[in-house]
Amino acid sequence: MPTLSDFTAHTITGEEQPLDSYAGKVALVVNTASACGFTPQFEGLEQLHQQYADQGLVVLGFPCNQFGSQDPGSNAEIGAFCQKNYGVSFPMFEKIDVNGDEAHPLYQWLREEKGGVLGDAIKWNFTKFLIGRDGTVIKRYGSTTKPEKIASDIEKALAA
Repeated sequence: MPTLSDFTAHTITGEEQPLDSYAGKVALVVNTASACGFTPQFEGLEQLHQQYADQGLVVLGFPCNQFGSQDPGSNAEIGAFCQKNYGVSFPMFEKIDVNGDEAHPLYQWLREEKGGVLGDAIKWNFTKFLIGRDGTVIKRYGSTTKPEKIASDIEKALAA
């Protein structure tokens, strides 16, 4: 059975990043957007990253422009926006598709592992997947779930 460690992605600056570098960590994987009503969640995601990084949490951001064209910028523009406006220090990756024929393999797997209320498709920006230290998907959260509401689940995953 696949785990997070079986995938690779390109960082926001274009380097190939094997996700096995996060083996043994708890990961929160999020499809992000810079011009969305949920964009302020970057602040909460950064707070989670800061609060729990020393205990083994990593937040992984994947910009996506599939929902209302809310992340039309280049990878460099997206990275600069996240840093300037929200102080994002967690790993950001290059813009990807999360649905459809061109969906990144990581998101194909995430959707297969934890489908949503109306099927497995990602419905909007800031859908979140919590992944345990063993690399398996624990839970999926919709766009409206604020990062701080996930803290107790993160603490449980870190303690496991």
